Formats: sequence, structure tokens, C-alpha cells
Amino acid sequence: MDKDNRDDFTFAKLSDLKMPVTFRISQLEGTRKPHPFTEVLEKPELRFHGVQQSPDFSDLYVTCQLVADNKPLTIPFRTSFKAFKKDYTWNEWITLPIRYCDLPLNSQITFTVWDISGPRSAIPVGGTTFRLFGKKWTLRRGKHRMVLWPDREADGANEPTTPSKIGTRDEMGRLEKLVKKYERGDLPKSEWLDSMAFRKMEEIHAAETEKSENLYLYIDLPRFDFPVIFSEPDASSVPSTSTASSAAATPAPPTSSFTSDVHLWQIVDPDIARENPVEDKHRRLVRSHRSSPYDRELKPNAKIRDELSNILNYAPSQPLTSEEKDLIWKFRFYLTRDKRGLTKFLKSVTWRDPSEVKQAVEELLPQWTEIDIDDALELLGPNTVDSRVRAYAVKQLNRADDDELLLYLLQLVQALKFESTASDQRSSRSTTSAVSYDDSGLADFLISRAMRNPILGNRFHWYLMVEVAMEDKMMAKMYGRVVFKFMKILGDNGDERRDLMRRQGELIDTLSKRARELRTSKDPRPKKIEKLRAFLGDSKNNLSSMAPLPLPLNARVQVTGIIAEKSSVFKSNMYPMLLYFQCAGGSEYPVIFKDGDDMRQDQLVIQLFTLMDRLLRKENLDLKLSPYDVLATGPSQGMAQFIPSKTIAAIVSEHGTLLNYLRANYPDEGSVGTYGVEPGVIDTFVRSCAGYCVMTYLLGVGDRHLDNLLLAPDGHFFHVDFGYILGRDPKPLAPPVKICKEMVDAMGGVQSVHYTRFKSFCFTAFSILRKSANLILNLVTLMVDANIPHIKQRDVHEQVLGKFCLEMTEEQAIEHFERLLNDISPFTAVLDRMHDWAQYWRS
Repeated sequence: MDKDNRDDFTFAKLSDLKMPVTFRISQLEGTRKPHPFTEVLEKPELRFHGVQQSPDFSDLYVTCQLVADNKPLTIPFRTSFKAFKKDYTWNEWITLPIRYCDLPLNSQITFTVWDISGPRSAIPVGGTTFRLFGKKWTLRRGKHRMVLWPDREADGANEPTTPSKIGTRDEMGRLEKLVKKYERGDLPKSEWLDSMAFRKMEEIHAAETEKSENLYLYIDLPRFDFPVIFSEPDASSVPSTSTASSAAATPAPPTSSFTSDVHLWQIVDPDIARENPVEDKHRRLVRSHRSSPYDRELKPNAKIRDELSNILNYAPSQPLTSEEKDLIWKFRFYLTRDKRGLTKFLKSVTWRDPSEVKQAVEELLPQWTEIDIDDALELLGPNTVDSRVRAYAVKQLNRADDDELLLYLLQLVQALKFESTASDQRSSRSTTSAVSYDDSGLADFLISRAMRNPILGNRFHWYLMVEVAMEDKMMAKMYGRVVFKFMKILGDNGDERRDLMRRQGELIDTLSKRARELRTSKDPRPKKIEKLRAFLGDSKNNLSSMAPLPLPLNARVQVTGIIAEKSSVFKSNMYPMLLYFQCAGGSEYPVIFKDGDDMRQDQLVIQLFTLMDRLLRKENLDLKLSPYDVLATGPSQGMAQFIPSKTIAAIVSEHGTLLNYLRANYPDEGSVGTYGVEPGVIDTFVRSCAGYCVMTYLLGVGDRHLDNLLLAPDGHFFHVDFGYILGRDPKPLAPPVKICKEMVDAMGGVQSVHYTRFKSFCFTAFSILRKSANLILNLVTLMVDANIPHIKQRDVHEQVLGKFCLEMTEEQAIEHFERLLNDISPFTAVLDRMHDWAQYWRS
């Protein structure tokens, strides 16, 4: 080949390297010290360890394995047995059954050095994890010195705890880097000077090894003539399905090959996460701080005002485009008088720009008009990092009274997870950043309000206890600190409240232990009931009679004991207990206690029902809702208020129809248009049906059947058992609006005046709740990290947001809801849809 035509390669592609991955385990350096005599006396098994038996050179061996993405790519390989005389040198080549071209970019090799610890057992001397590719995506080559992390196996995680390189640099590390340059030919060679330098390096090496406490494992990787850059096989190299002969016979039609389909192939762009310097420069020019004095007096024209109004109406989860952010920033001083503008403005701030952050947090935030509670809750979510903004949100929460705060308390306890002090990683962030990572004061605020109000304090205590019992140890530790602080302040103000909470804890422990025994025993249900009553009636257990104690479920209720003869066990998989508590005033308070069931999802749904009821009542709409109390007392146990009622399935079985059941309890022979039932009872039934119809639609409650729809004798209709929410449903073809034929029949059918009133209540309730969509959305968002099964998914915003139809006008939204109602009407003209609906309720 002519020299001038030869291509001048400066690097090679990994995809062209078809050889198997090969490397040499060279030697181990460093001093291994035997265990001290006192330690051997305490742990006699240590005397069998190799380092004790032969302190100079025990029988060590090395295991290695190729891993990527936390998964092994090969089986582990180990060095062969070797009797060491003067040093630990293996010089053994390992060839892995995988080619270089097949390696993923995050490939790592784990190395663990093992020593004998007794017959047929070994202990790790140390481990290290070596990345095969460097920072610039080049395949590593030549000799490498890896630090061994003592007494542990190598970790193959993406971010390993045993990296082969550590930040601190010693003299030997510096010299070895120079030797690599020398071997690559990057340093000029001079024989007489080189021999002197290498002799001196050996002396330094011996001295460094002597004084260093670290162990180092040396490996040799193949040296290639050129740097090898990571690259995946080219799409064009995929073999074509058409043969040459057929192509020659007939010209191929111009069909697009799958190799050229842009939707099938992913291009790796290493700079995708980095800021585009052109866009960054544009942003700095647009937001030039020279224009700040001019911006203060800037006011939008009519067209821009409409644009800003449209942006401010966006849902909290909707991201802003760069143009929208620039527009918000431009009119930031004008927007300070609009309470809706703060959350959007903070999304528009470039938090890595110190001057922008300073102006936003120190100048604009203090002069912003007071924001609504729903926006304050958004600012306490996971996307707000600056503690000064979070502290501002906490200050806004101070305006809420205790009853309102109780409605948001569940989410505010979850918001503690997003505090800068919640994790060690957050608190150790760079102090040079413009963002503040101090404590926002949320925990202190919640503790102070819990101190002032015992009802609030009781709920706060139990919400914290559930979090402390969760599996996430880091978060449990953080919540433990809050519990400790709360209890300490309670103690400083007298031990009475702290003693009440201790007694509540003992009561819950006793009941959960008994519930677990009943659930796991093989006894028939009558025997379980008999055992429960005997247990409750036994004076040794202090349950039939006790000093007045606020009920954990509802601290407003003071209980003095449990009525044993009335208590029972339900007929269901978990065998929950029905306990009748005797109240201090002489009344009774029935409670269902469950063990083995996660009650946190039910607790959340009931909390949102209670909030929606309050929002409706604010607008003078009383829909006679029954959001009974629910409290999770642990990750898999809890209690709920029992409302005397019957399931629709049981009512249909016993009475035939719901009207017969209501007539049996509240008859009124002389009533006109209420089918022989007291008018107030029918009114309660119609209103509560409408309320739950709208609320279960908005929260996407699924798995509805006639056994979890309940009706009280006085007409109060309600739902129980919220195992499926946010659109999830085990049954196919689930109607979005949950109303069954039995309910419609009890109103007198779809042509009746009561059904018309029912629809009217539905439309009014839907319109009112749409106005508070942001509040409900923010509350659900704060629960995303609570490890509740159906809220773990990050699409909860879309699930909830879609139900509110915020992109529609009020008239369009009501028409949409009416279509959904008609779609499940039993008299709909579409017969097959009616069949699907009937099948759903039957199952």
C-alpha cells in the first residue's frame, strides 16, 4: 500500500475489538498485621486465620468478576493455589468469556483477596472495584495499582463503596502515573538517567510500602498501539435480509430499512445533561441585571397580561418552557402583587446563578404578597431545595388554624423528608452554592403547634411513629430525632401528656399482638370471638377498665375501657377485631382494629374525603358525608371508626331493595314522593350518593362492588376499603363514575325528581372541587415518597389532574361529567356498555 494513501489512525473503536477481555493479576503489596493477642483471646476462632498461622505469607487467593448495572456479566474467576516465599506475586493471566466489543460503558471488575479462616472457610482480606473505562470513555490499559478496602468483599454497584482509586494521592501514586506516561512514549527516554530514576523509585517504593497501612493490588491490562474509545456497533453493520442475487435480479423497492428508522435507535449524547452554552448566554443576556431598575417599573400590555394569566393558571405539575420562564422573570416585579405568581416565579429562577438566587430570595421573596396554603404546600415539596423558600412556606402555614392544619398534617410530616437536614448527603452539599441548605424550621413549627393542641399533637405523634417503623433506616433516624425533640419538650412541660402517649402505645401493642394471634390461629370464627372476649374481660390485661385515655384514633374521645361482651371478630381474610370502647361520658365508640393490613392508603383517602367535605361546606353545600376516622398505627396495622351500617349486598339479600331497608328503619306513610320513607332520610341518601360519586371519581377509587358500598339506617351512604386508587382497578371495563343500579332504583329511577337532584348535587360538587384542584394535587404529590403502593408511581399528577378537566371551561367540564354519569346509567341506549357495567358490579 502506498504510504500517502494510508489512513493515519489516532484511536481505535471498541466495536472493532473482537478479542476476549484479558488481564493479569500481578501482586499484592503492603504489610498484613496479625490480630492482637487480646483480640484472639476474646475471639478464639481468629487463631485459625491464615494471618495468625503464618504471619509472613499465608495462602491467599484472588477472585474477580465482571459486572455492569449492578448485575454480573460473568461467573467469578479465581487464581490458582500458590505457595508464597518472599512476596505475594501471582502473575496469572485471566481471560473472561466476553469480547471487548460487547462490553457496556459502565463495566467494572470486582477483585476480592481471600485468606483462610478455618477448614473449608475463607474471609475477605479486602476488596476493590475497578472501572474498565476512564472518564473520557477510553479503555484502560497498562499497569494499575488498586487500593484494597480491608475486611470486605468488592462491591459491584454502579457507585461502589470499594472504588479502586481514592481521592488522597501519595508519592508512589504520583510516580506510577509518570511511569505510565513513560511507557506510552509521552516522556523522552534517556538510558543513563532512566536507570538512576528507576533505582531511586524502588527505594521510594520500599519506604512508602513500609510506612503505608494500605494494601494495594496490582493488575496489568493489555497495551494497545492506540487509545481504544467506547463505541457501540454501527447500525449499518447489521446484516441485511435481502440477498445479493435477488437484489441483482430485481431492483429493490424504496422501503425504509429498520436500520435507518430513527425511532428504533438511540444516540448516546454525553453532553445531554449539561447546559447548552448558547442558550445559557441567551438567558444571561435576556435576564441582564443591568435591566433590573427598568424591570421594576415594567408593566405588561393586554396581550402579555393574558399570557401571564394563562401561565399562572397552569397546574403545579406542569413544567414551564424556557420562553415562559423568561417572560415570568421579565415581569417578576409586577407579579409580586399576585399571590398565584410565586410558585411559577421560583420555577423560573436559575438556581445555579448566584446573582439570580440572591435577587429572588433576598429581595423579591420578602415583598411578595401572601400566598395561599395550597401554594405553600407546593413549596414544601421535593422540588424546593433552598431552605429560605421552605422557611417562607412554613411562615405562611402559621396562618392556618388547628383544624385546617390537622387536614394537612399527614402531608406535612411527609414533607420533612424533603428538608435539607433529612439526609447526610443533603447537609454535606457544597457550601459555595448560592442555594441555602439550612434548616427551614418545619419540624419546629409542627412541634410547637402539636404542643399547643393535644388533638393535633396526638395525630402528629402517631404519624411520626409509623415513619420511625418504616424500612428506610435513614429516614427513620431523621423522624426519630423529631420524636425525641417532641417528647423532650413534652417532658419539660410536665409528664402528663407524655404518659398518655406511652399508655396509648401500650394499648396498641397489646391489641396488635392479640389481633396477630387471632389472624394466624386455625380456630373457627366463633372460637376466635370467644377467645377475644375472654382476653378483653380478663382483669389482668387492664382492658375492660382503665384510667381515662384519649383514643389514638380520635383524641377528642376519652375512653375508660373495652366492652368485652359486645366485641367481635369480622369474617374476612385478616379477621379484624370489632372493639366497643366505653367512653367517659357513658357513650360507646366502636372501632375496627386490623393487623397485617397496610392502612396508610385508606388513611390518605379518608383524609382527602374529609378535606373535600370541608371545601364543600365552605361553599354551603352539605352532602351528608361520613368520612369516618382512620389511623395507621404501624406500616401493617391500624384502626378505623366503625359506623353501624350494612353493605348493599347484605341489604339486597335481606330486604330486596334499599328502599325497603330505609322504609323498615324510618317509615313515613304520609310522605309524598319519598316512597314511604322519611323525607330527610331520602335527602341524606341522595346527597351522600352524590358526594361519594364525585369524590371517588376524582381520586380514581377502584375495585367497587356491593360489599364495600355501605348504607346506614338513617340514609347515610358511604364507601369503605380503598385498596385501589388513582385509576387502578383489578377489574376490566371499570366505569369511571361509581354508581350502581341499586342506588339509582332507591332514588326512584333515572326519570325521578330525586335522580335529577342527585345529578345537580354532583355537578355543583364537581364545580366547587375543581377550584381546589391545586390543593388536592399538592397533597397527593407530597405523599409520593411515602411508600404507599398505589402512590409510588410518579404519574400520580396526571392521574389526579386528568379527572379535574382543568383545560375545559366549567360548562364543558360539567357536560363531560354528565356524559360519564349517563354512560353508566342502567337505562343507557348502548346495550353492550350496559352489559359491561352490570358485569363489573356483579363481580
